[in-house]
Amino acid sequence: MALSPVRGGSTVDAVLDQLQAEVSGGSWRVGDRIPAELDLAARLGVSRPAVREAIRALSHVGVLEVRRGDGTYVLSSADPRPLLRDVGRGTLRDVFEVQLAYDVQAARLAARRRTDADLERLEGLLAARDAALEADAFGAADARFHVGVAEAGHNPVLIEACRYFLDHLRDSMRTIRLDHEVPEAGPAAHRAVLDAIIARDGEAAARAAAAVVEPTLAALEALVGPGEADGEGR
Repeated sequence: MALSPVRGGSTVDAVLDQLQAEVSGGSWRVGDRIPAELDLAARLGVSRPAVREAIRALSHVGVLEVRRGDGTYVLSSADPRPLLRDVGRGTLRDVFEVQLAYDVQAARLAARRRTDADLERLEGLLAARDAALEADAFGAADARFHVGVAEAGHNPVLIEACRYFLDHLRDSMRTIRLDHEVPEAGPAAHRAVLDAIIARDGEAAARAAAAVVEPTLAALEALVGPGEADGEGR
């Protein structure tokens, strides 16, 4: 099956569909190295970041494997798209429940392992978050700060998981900024996370990270009906 230029819809989803079709159709077999990102972007008529995000999604579910300095290889011919669609249908509450788990451990690790360079970068990311006013810019800046904390923890698995989750977090924070009924943790709460990381206090960083997410999550829980709270009615 030949790759063709992407037309309309969600670019990343369309790229993912074409990459998966190459695997499922047998054009790319288990063990094969797939074309480079730049080549795929040119053939699909999309940006390189869109290709990278699709590859990242397929890597997370075990279809592809990215080997640094070597390329990307096919690990499995299974089709993960039903699973990825389920992730995409997650509610705001679902996103913040996952964020709570990620952020607490990320902050704890960052406090233990951060470097001076990490702190300098986090200061810049926090300043950008505080300065962002428009909803789209705020969502992106907030997500970058949270991923930055994970990066300061230097756990490659957690970093990659947070990067994969980035789009969901960005879109969720954009929604929160537009919805004045749901509380949003402000600069002081995020500053507390960074201060604890600077102090190398892992438990204080974990508590501060939880304090950022828990008020929003509690408000979302209060808005969810009984059927949804039990996982029904989705």
